[in-house]
Amino acid sequence: MAGPLHRPVMLDSIVELLARQAEGVLVDATVGLGGHAEALLERCPGATLFGLDVDPEALAVAGARLARFGTRARLLHASYHDLPAVLHAQGFDTADAVLFDLGVSSLQLDSAARGFSFRFEGPLDMRFSGEGMTAAELLAGATEEELRRLLDEYGEEPRARRVARAIVAARLREPLLTTTDLVRVVGRALGGRRGRIDPATRTFQALRIATNRELIGLPAAIEQAARLLSPCGRLAMIAFHSLEDRLVKRTLRRLSGRCVCPPGTPTCQCAPEPLLEILTRRPLRPSDDEVRTNPRARSARLRAAERRRA
Repeated sequence: MAGPLHRPVMLDSIVELLARQAEGVLVDATVGLGGHAEALLERCPGATLFGLDVDPEALAVAGARLARFGTRARLLHASYHDLPAVLHAQGFDTADAVLFDLGVSSLQLDSAARGFSFRFEGPLDMRFSGEGMTAAELLAGATEEELRRLLDEYGEEPRARRVARAIVAARLREPLLTTTDLVRVVGRALGGRRGRIDPATRTFQALRIATNRELIGLPAAIEQAARLLSPCGRLAMIAFHSLEDRLVKRTLRRLSGRCVCPPGTPTCQCAPEPLLEILTRRPLRPSDDEVRTNPRARSARLRAAERRRA
């Protein structure tokens, strides 16, 4: 079963950073398959953990995995964007630790029916929650310029215009409805694999981010979580691509009192606030051993911060 076999990314580092007390309120804002949550509950025998996720399939797996902890593990079908309201509804207004694991779970990647991976044929869905516009609908309705922009911004695809043009030309002939349809179009536009990165990788990443609106509101969600922390409470963030990591880095820097305005800005516009103390001057990375046993961990970057006492 996916849950028990799943080993979450950078588990030892997360436990070392966040499992610092036997009692308290812990929040896994993206609980996924429950691996981080399980380890934190084991290390903190008096703690209560709230696990949030928008994916009902992931919550079902996490629920089975964490059932042995009883009421100490409370799983909620909710987005981390709503964390303050969700926690308040459960009778709490502060947390001692908050974790964001911003990656896609193995359950999602390995399910052909979800359409997240170019390795399996399936419908171009890509929705975490099963609600809203599918990836296929996004591809059908976006203009060439909109496609170019999302491929460039979210996928950091250096040949974004070429791929966007190929998608528009292909959909005039027939709708792009499956992962195989999209892989074929991208392959024709960019050529075959060069090195270890499949040519469709960046396109699928960009489309997934756009479909789920993953980066919209992320800085605000991080700030909300930081303000929920009790004094000396800790926040940890795992990002899996550079755009995501830059947003995390910028937000944590601003909340540690450092200006993040672009160079040359006449006066500061970002309103820095000394709310947090950054614990990771540089992002922590997975060990070589972890990458060998779990190649999906290779791009992970972990940043952490602590709430100041006053």
